[in-house]
This record gives sequence, structure tokens and C-alpha cells, in this order.
Amino acid sequence: MLVVDDDFSVAMLHRRFVEEHGGFEVVGVAHSGEDALHLVATAAPDLVLLDVFLPDLSGIEVLRQIRAMEGAAHVDVIAITAARELETVRAAMAGGVLHYLVKPFTVATLHERLGDYLRHHAEVRRASAATLDQDAVDRLLAQPRTSGPLPKGLSRHTLDLVAGALDGIQGDASAAEVAGLVGVSRVSARRYLEHLVARGQADVVPRYGGAGRPENRYRSRSGPSY
Repeated sequence: MLVVDDDFSVAMLHRRFVEEHGGFEVVGVAHSGEDALHLVATAAPDLVLLDVFLPDLSGIEVLRQIRAMEGAAHVDVIAITAARELETVRAAMAGGVLHYLVKPFTVATLHERLGDYLRHHAEVRRASAATLDQDAVDRLLAQPRTSGPLPKGLSRHTLDLVAGALDGIQGDASAAEVAGLVGVSRVSARRYLEHLVARGQADVVPRYGGAGRPENRYRSRSGPSY
């Protein structure tokens, strides 16, 4: 695995958390886009943890160049960034990132996504010796996921954004506040938040004010963020 982050201390922190997972070997750490591309070409990592904000090339440009690089078709990318603009998220999705983690996020969230990656590639290895039917092809083309198919109308990338935003909030937040951070409607944010509650990743915190129904607010159960 290659870790890419312009902040030296954050890069070292990510490296330590990856190594604590136990399923990966870190083959290099890069602090710029050019260094990242050089290490992709020379160290041949299977997975890149890629920051979007880099001092020379943007992470999105690095992603595009990896996709165009000869011999790098196998390289998977997880975006790890503070960028929350819809345009950036769409560009990352178009580049085929496996996940888009919004800083700050928890160690547990990172380990969960790394576990997704390992399970997905175990399935790929099992399928490589078999004749694939349609169900097998559909499973291989699907994004890695942690707890089965999402409800209709929900996407993994937006769920990552909502979960990451909630992890980064001190205390609780309303659906409208989370919607403002992520760039989706309040109704959509509430659907994702309720899904996190159903998965046991968030709690509902009713806030009683004046007359009328209490406002539902949400709090992450993932622990302190880094």
C-alpha cells in the first residue's frame, strides 16, 4: 500500500493505523503528487490512500494519471481528504475510487474500509479460477461494502460522506446541519442518518424545545476522530 498526504504527521499517522490493521504492508509514503506517481510506477502498490489536497498536482489529477499509467490498471484508490465539494466527489467517483473518506474520520472507519478491500479481493481471487455467471459478475463489479446492499436510493459514496461528517462533529447535529456539510438535501441527509442509526453507527438524540414535536438530532457512535 502507498500512503499519500501532504502533511508529514498525518501521513505517518495513517501509516501507523494501516499497519495496525495487520492486513497490509506499506511500501511507501508520498507528500506530493509527483512523488506519488513515481512510487506507483516503482513500488507497484495494490492500493493507494490518496489525499486530494497536494502541493503540486491535485489528488484528482494524480488519480487520472494513475488510470492512464501503463501497468497500473490493478491499482485501487481510497480517497482520504477534507474536500467535500460535490464536483470533487464526482471527479473521484469518475476515477473509480473504492471509497471517499472525509477528514476527520475514526480509526474504526478506516479499518472497516480496509476490511472491505480485503474481502472484495478475496472474492476476486476465488472467482479467477471459475467460470463466471451473471451473479458472480455483478458481485465483482459492485463496490466493496460492509453490510450488504444499501436501501434503494442510497449510495455508498454519499453514505461515506454523511458518516464522515457526523464523525467530525463534536456532540450531535441535525439532519439540516449534516446536509449543509455534505451538500445534499435535508431529506436525503435524514435518510442516510437513519440508515446509520439502523446499522448501529449513530444514535438519535431528541431535542425538546417549545411546542410541537421534538427535533431529532444525531450523534456518531464511532468514537473520537483524528
